[in-house]
Amino acid sequence: MAKSHLELTGVEMAFDTPKGPFIALDNVNLKIQKGGEFVSLIGHSGCGKSTVLNIVAGLLQASRGGGCVLDGHEVNSPGPPERAVVFQNHALMPWLTVYENVELAVRQVFRKSMTRQERKDWITHNLELVNMPTPPTSGQARFPGGDGAAGGIARALAMKPSVLLMDEPFGGALDALTRAHLQDSLMEIQQELNNTVIMITHDVDEAVLLSDRIIMMTNGPAATVGGEDLHIDLPRPRNRVALADDAKYVHYRQEVLSFLYEKQRKLESLNSRRGSSAKPEAPAARHSASA
Repeated sequence: MAKSHLELTGVEMAFDTPKGPFIALDNVNLKIQKGGEFVSLIGHSGCGKSTVLNIVAGLLQASRGGGCVLDGHEVNSPGPPERAVVFQNHALMPWLTVYENVELAVRQVFRKSMTRQERKDWITHNLELVNMPTPPTSGQARFPGGDGAAGGIARALAMKPSVLLMDEPFGGALDALTRAHLQDSLMEIQQELNNTVIMITHDVDEAVLLSDRIIMMTNGPAATVGGEDLHIDLPRPRNRVALADDAKYVHYRQEVLSFLYEKQRKLESLNSRRGSSAKPEAPAARHSASA
């Protein structure tokens, strides 16, 4: 059997609190068989999506389980250039321009393997990928509209990662048109570069439009992967206008909505009944003993 490109096996993540351990993740399993797949993690707030992403990024170590393995090697630290992260707030340095933010990453990764001119050309190329004109390399940086999101994506891509990790990159204050433009750019870039993308999102339409596979997570605490992965069998390139009335697109959208708002409630109800049925025995025993 061929080795997986990326794999999480039986991952548990616990955080110490004054009231004892808080189990954020319980028995999370995720396997990406080959590179070039676009995988979305979707679920309600607090279900541990960002925790999963941070484990893959090497920013957190699993408390128990097999941890994260990438191309046969255990992930135990942050790993540019093999993994790059686009953070929810984009994490650009506000005293630098977008160009200088990308330049900082490129210089860190390629200072020994690229000449100064090659690095300059590579920075410009990655800014053009997200349709950003090359700004001046000095002066106070301001990131209006989608510039912050585009700059965060360009910086990550410029490190030539085999795995691109994205934590709600199109959330925040982006207007609908800017968000759609960046989503379309990301689809084109990912098809061109063929790198693996793992993206966190709350947006059902975004997940179905962008993904090859959607991983649906149960609510926390002790969140896990909730049932079968949803494979999105829609041809690429994808056109959002054409897909709006596509029967398969509508079906996939309904599947995700059904999990988030129907199946998830049934799981919570079942777990609640299990918990309540287990608790009364102790008080009953104490009551009969006192009688």
